[in-house]
Amino acid sequence: MASSDPRITIARRDLASLSREKTIVLALLIQLFVAAFSSFLVVGLTSLYDPGSVASNEVDIGVAGNASDDLIAAAEAEDVAGPELRQFPSREAASAAFESGRADAILIAERQPDSSIQVNATAPDGSLRTTLVIVQIRQLLEAFERHERVERQQYLDRPLVPLPDGVDASPYFGFTYTILLPLLLFLPPFISGSVAVDAITEEIERGTLELLRVAPLSLLDIVDGKAAAMAILAPAQALLWIALLSVNGIGVANVPLLLVMVAAVATIVVLIGVLLGLYLGERRSAQLVYSIGVLALFAGGVFLPEHPATTVAKLAVDSPSTTTYALVGALAVGAAALAVVAREFVSRVDPESL
Repeated sequence: MASSDPRITIARRDLASLSREKTIVLALLIQLFVAAFSSFLVVGLTSLYDPGSVASNEVDIGVAGNASDDLIAAAEAEDVAGPELRQFPSREAASAAFESGRADAILIAERQPDSSIQVNATAPDGSLRTTLVIVQIRQLLEAFERHERVERQQYLDRPLVPLPDGVDASPYFGFTYTILLPLLLFLPPFISGSVAVDAITEEIERGTLELLRVAPLSLLDIVDGKAAAMAILAPAQALLWIALLSVNGIGVANVPLLLVMVAAVATIVVLIGVLLGLYLGERRSAQLVYSIGVLALFAGGVFLPEHPATTVAKLAVDSPSTTTYALVGALAVGAAALAVVAREFVSRVDPESL
């Protein structure tokens, strides 16, 4: 039985037409693959996000210089995991080992006349291992710096600023909740808004908008149906991605609040897309302005008391603050307010001008 509400008919028509959009289907399949196999992909992706997290004693670093003993002692005292240190009697011997491939990198530690220690590092250039080697060297030098701060504090006239205690956190945990989950939850709204732009501009460019109004349908009914279809699609995808993450052993807390947030963001960007489509009336220019505008809005999130990606992470790990709840509420209110403004704008548009 056909629906009595023409807006629902429009929404169903637009959702059914998505299967013919190869770009959109491909984007959805990529997200589906990432969510469904997240437990496998997260290891490889984390190696790019934090290369040092997947290495264990894989990098041989040659050490030489009159302060090489101090560098090695600091690495042992700080329990630096990852690099394998090999001491050489001279700079020349260390360089020869590096040139012959027996050392992945070399560190020349020399004590200066003012008792400071200068460390010159040499790493491979343009190798696939370069990033990993540099990460290991950085960790070693940071440990050396911490060790020297403690050893020399008795010679300072002022007390050192205390360093925060180290946290033994899994890099997979950080990557999953601060990168992977926000990516999966924010991509659906962005895609929905892009599809909304196409849905409006294609009707205008093909001249089918006037045919829809013969149904009879008002322009407001048409826009409501198209916007509702795209806005509903985003939280539905988000719920599926969360379910697939749970199957992979990645628990997500506060799912209802996350869905409210995704729905609010989707509503905002979809309405922006619809309004741009009506105002510009041409797909290419509308898509360009939409993409730049939405990316600028997301980048502008750094000026908020809490970035939306941080809000997602804090809700997912069940560690929300008052600011977190306030941001979700503000997004929901903002989406509702924009919906009222958008409907008022559409109701005043003369269909004959499109």
